[in-house]
Formats: sequence, structure tokens, C-alpha cells
Amino acid sequence: MERTIHLTRAGPPADYGFFSGPAIVLLLALAKFLFHLLTAGRYGIFRDELYYLACSEHLAFGYVDQPPLIAFITWIARHTFGESLYGLRLLPAVAGGATVWLTGKLAREMGGGRFAQGLAAIGVIAAPVYLLLHHWLTMNAFEPLIWVGCAWCVVRAINRSDPHYWLPFGLLLGLGMENKYTIAFFALAVFVALLLTPQRRFLSNSWIWLGAFCSLLIFLPNLIWLIRHNFPFLELMHNIRGTNRDVVRGPVAFIADQAMLMNPILFPLWLGGLGWLLFNRDGSRYRILGLTYALMLVAFIALKGKNYYLSAAYPMLLAAGAVAFGNLTRDRGRWSRALYVGLIVVATCLLAPMAAPVLPVEMYVRYQKAIGLEPPKAENQPTGPLPQHFADEFGWEEMALEVARVYYGIPPEQRAGTAIFANSYGQAGAIDFFGKKYGLPKSISNHQNYWYWGPRDYTGESVIVLGSDGTGDREHFASVEAAGHTDHPYSRRDEHFEIFVCRGLNAPLPELWPKMKKWN
Repeated sequence: MERTIHLTRAGPPADYGFFSGPAIVLLLALAKFLFHLLTAGRYGIFRDELYYLACSEHLAFGYVDQPPLIAFITWIARHTFGESLYGLRLLPAVAGGATVWLTGKLAREMGGGRFAQGLAAIGVIAAPVYLLLHHWLTMNAFEPLIWVGCAWCVVRAINRSDPHYWLPFGLLLGLGMENKYTIAFFALAVFVALLLTPQRRFLSNSWIWLGAFCSLLIFLPNLIWLIRHNFPFLELMHNIRGTNRDVVRGPVAFIADQAMLMNPILFPLWLGGLGWLLFNRDGSRYRILGLTYALMLVAFIALKGKNYYLSAAYPMLLAAGAVAFGNLTRDRGRWSRALYVGLIVVATCLLAPMAAPVLPVEMYVRYQKAIGLEPPKAENQPTGPLPQHFADEFGWEEMALEVARVYYGIPPEQRAGTAIFANSYGQAGAIDFFGKKYGLPKSISNHQNYWYWGPRDYTGESVIVLGSDGTGDREHFASVEAAGHTDHPYSRRDEHFEIFVCRGLNAPLPELWPKMKKWN
């Protein structure tokens, strides 16, 4: 009898028509999609997008620094929609709209009415971290969608006492493992939360284990690749820890970063959602989601993870918070609904330029100085006037053009055997992407997965070196000559460097290559 009452309370409301909750959520999802599509061509191509484009030319079951799905998605995007910024960023925009839609759908499944569904969807739109992540073609654009899909399967299984939903949960989990490894923390947290809640009953059902098996099956190609290559991702993470590249935050600062990344005005919404899941009688039905978030929060703080690693978990908290707020204001205090939505709109308009390219870059620099705020940093990088996420979109084509000038300044008899060596995957990806326009050969690099692709057919007799101060080059080459310079005013400061033409390597390049690996 008690279960019947809960199911009735938690069941989705019967709202249909043009002004229904699902219709409003769909319109909001479309708005987010159009926003990202309209701003896709602003600024330039992102550092990691250049790298994934290079990976899409070397499709494999694994890479040093990520699973294979993003390379495959990039291959689909470039061959279906083209290599313009609009073509490359169409699928992330679709993922952003789908995340809004599924978050509203999750709120409805938790028992939220029209207002709760709309508020949950608005919350996703208003979060600066999603404005940023859904702007680029990276694995981070698809992670929130996969996680909220998993959360929807969990809630659906609970509401209907139907273990069949653990099968699509497992399928999404496997897909998530092929997208980004952080979902392993989500999976482990869900398992522990199952043990701590009445939903542990699902563990005795074959469907949850069938879902786990399907998840493993989907992940298996990448797992085999990792084993055959001695788990390079773990070596990479170990190296990164030793470089002080990532910003390490204490518990209070880490939580403060969450508030900024998600928009400070949304802090009471998702925090209230967490409280509703953990302590409220109605919300405790879905306590597994609250415990999952809490466990991951503790894990990422303890392991000194980047501040945005938790970003994919917030749609489920926004959905829960919207339901709780909707219930609280159902009978009285409806004016607070309009007031809160208005505050969200105002805060989003203030913060959006810091996460999405809505302003011309010169105006953005002035705007950031005027409001006196900077986005939270995830890495210790010399960024110049722009935050890192914007700085990484500038200077790449200008660098490739300067390299082309240097390349064609080399005598024709030497040019054919001249390699372009980049010290980072961003520089290498820029040469590979823009070099076609200027007649440059493909680059070589010892950074990340480029090291696996080797020195191609170059011997090292003549090399154009990017991203170096020349010190190490003078130890290995007979002559080192500064022949160019790149220093875009808005690029990262470590992308301001001399371009060297080096000749007479002291040993054949293929012989030196195994010792040149740089994973950091």
C-alpha cells in the first residue's frame, strides 16, 4: 500500500498541449541549440578540437589521453557537416539541447509539474560550464547528456519497480566509458549508493547484471587497447600530477568553484536538490542520486581532481531542486517563482560572456575588467588577457601561416625532407588542420598520441621546430637558426615563441624517437 502511494506521488503529471511542461522544455532545448549554433563561428577553433581532428585521421580503439569515441564523432562531423566551425560544432549543440530536454524529462519523472520541468531546463541553460562545454567539439560536450540519461534510467526503474531499465543504464554507461573515463567514478558511486539504499534489491535481479555485462562489452575494445599499450592513460595522469599543471583546490574552494561554474544564483537550487534527495520524504525515494553526487564530491576533492569534473552530475541535482522548489511554492509564494526565474535570467546575462563567445573579443576584455570577475581556473597556464578557454581559440592559423613563410624560405632541395616538429598537440594539430591551406606537410610531435604516430618518413636532417626556446635543440642539431616568430595578442603566452630551423640532427630521428615521448 505504501509503495502505491509513493508511485502515485512520484509519477509524471498529466500535462499535455502546447503549454505543457514537455512542450516548454522542448522549446528551451531548441533555444539552447540555436544559441550554440549562432555563436559557433565566433572566435576560433579550440586547441583540443585540433587534436581530435588529428585523432580522427588515425581512428583506433584508444588514445593516450582519451577513449576512442570523440575521435569517431569528430570523423563523422567532418565527413558529414564539413570542417567549418559550424559543421564541427553542430553535434555539441545538439548534445546541449538534448541535455536540457532530458533534464526536464527527469524532473517530470521525479514528479515535477510544468514549472519544475521548465526550471530544471532553465538551470542547464543558465550554467556557465554548459555554455562553455557545449560550444566545443570535445568529449565534455557529451558527458552531461550520458550521465543524466543514466540518472533517468535509475529514476524510471525506481518509479516503476522495473529492473529492465538497468539494461539501458548499462548501455549508456558503456558508451560513457568510451567517451570519458570519469564516468567510472559515477558508476562506482551508483553501486555504493545502491548498497546503502533500499534499491539494493535490484542487485538480486539479473537485469542489472546484464546491463553491467553490456557495459563491459562496449568498453572492451578500449580496455584491450589499454592493456596492450600498458595503460598509457595512467602514465599520463601520473606525469601530470608531477608537473603542477592542474589547479589543486581544498574542500571549501572546490565547492566554491562548483557554485561559480554552475552560476551562483543556481547554488540554492542544486544544493536544495541535494538536500531533497537525501533528507526529504518524497525525494528520499531517489536518495541513490544524492548519495552518488556526495560520494563523487568527496572522491574528487580527495583525489585533487579538476573543478569541472563534477559538472556532468548537476542536471540530476537541478531536476531534483526544481521539483523541491515547485512543491514548496505550489500553494503559496508563487510570486517567488517569477522572482527566482528573473534573477536567473539576470545572472545568466551577466555571466554568459565569460563562458560563451557572445561579445567581440576586445569588448570581452573590457567587460571582464569592468565586472571584476574571472572564471575559475582548472589549469596553471600563462593565459594573457583572456581566460584559458578563450585564449586556446586564438593564434593557430596565424602560427601556421608564419610556419608556411619559414617553410617556403628553405631552399627547394631541402624543403621536401624538412619536418615540422611541434612540442604540443595543439601546435601539431594546427599545422595539420591549417597546413592544407598553405601547402604544408603533416606535422610530427612527441606529445600525447602524436608520439605513437611516429616521425613519419623524416630523418631529422632539416626540422622546423615549434614551441621551443632553442636550448635543447642546440644540443642535438649542428645548426639552429631563428627564422620566424608567433605571438598572437590573445593566445596563451606559452604559444608565443621563436620558430627555429634546425639542421644536422646528431642521430637519425627514427632512432631517437622512442626516447622522445612526452605525455603530460
